[in-house]
Amino acid sequence: MVLCQEGEAAAAAAAGGKEPEVQLSREDGAGTGQPCLCPAAGVEAAGAEERRVCGCCSGLSWPRCCKAPGTKKKATCPGLGLFYTVLSAFLFSVASLFLKKIEDVHSVEVSAFRCVFQMAFVLPGLIYYKTGFLGPKGKRIFLFFRGFLGSSAMILLYYAFQVMPLADATVITFSSPVFTSLLAWIFLKEKYSIWDLLFTLFAITGVILIARPPFLFGSNVTGIEGSYTDHLKGTIAAITSTVSGASTFVIIRKVGKSVHYFLSIWYYAVIGLIGCVIALFVMNEWRLPYCGKDRVLLILIGLLGLGGQIFLTKALQIEKAGPVAIMKTMDVVFAFILQILFLNHLPTWWTVGGALCVVASSSGTAIRKWRQSLKKAKQNEI
Repeated sequence: MVLCQEGEAAAAAAAGGKEPEVQLSREDGAGTGQPCLCPAAGVEAAGAEERRVCGCCSGLSWPRCCKAPGTKKKATCPGLGLFYTVLSAFLFSVASLFLKKIEDVHSVEVSAFRCVFQMAFVLPGLIYYKTGFLGPKGKRIFLFFRGFLGSSAMILLYYAFQVMPLADATVITFSSPVFTSLLAWIFLKEKYSIWDLLFTLFAITGVILIARPPFLFGSNVTGIEGSYTDHLKGTIAAITSTVSGASTFVIIRKVGKSVHYFLSIWYYAVIGLIGCVIALFVMNEWRLPYCGKDRVLLILIGLLGLGGQIFLTKALQIEKAGPVAIMKTMDVVFAFILQILFLNHLPTWWTVGGALCVVASSSGTAIRKWRQSLKKAKQNEI
């Protein structure tokens, strides 16, 4: 029988990107007393034999566990998480460009198609890795909220992309690290200092420069797509999407590596598809694209969104949140480049100024959190 303990300390360590070091004795018939380093090991009876199950490896049998005695852990390639982040940003940006090119298809329907593609491609991975479809019992509530908030952020972001300039919507959603710090202070009891407040004010200033409300900038607002009413709706949707996305960041860091990233994306897709189908029937917006080009673009959006989601989740699992948030500045760079090259829409100086404020805010937040984590790690070593 394997005796291991799993508590709040293990969950907190996983959320901070560290593996808990728990050495407990193993009691079996032979009484070997070898240490069990797995934070969530258990025993399953299989006839006359006992098969150890490791909780930190998504249900893999204990001899193949990454923490099993004598098992060599693969060294992570330096910078791999940052490369995943850049690749994820590029895939998401191209998917956003294709979304702008689609005609007469509601953003909720586009989200539904993306969820279908994610489910189709993630399902074989769940079967191959034998992770199950529900996940560990103690993590299901986190997975549910991760799926609900993540899919809501996707739908709102797609709507924002359709009704406002690509760069404007991207810049607003890029203020996510600021909201992540605020939510981490509320739910993870992390410190929220005067610097965090300053970065929050910078982000709000950037959003105001992009939204350009009439009571501050007058009634003649230039550089927007369509009416100002749609621009304002898109801004509200982008801000709400940012808050939801920041919530998923906190949840993913809380869960850590105890749940396979395929399972996290599975919840995202299933809950998102259910919500999209209900919304489409309520709004009576379901329709197949009329032309072949839109159908191809829908398929590409699904594939690119799936790839971006996988690489971003992997990046958050193998790299600290600070460096990932800094590298996500490439989202803004890609958005500006694609908007100028393919949409023939030059950003206004208000948008550029707002982008600088938001990028400075999010980068400052990420750098500060990163330095705090490094300082804490050095103190723990001492």
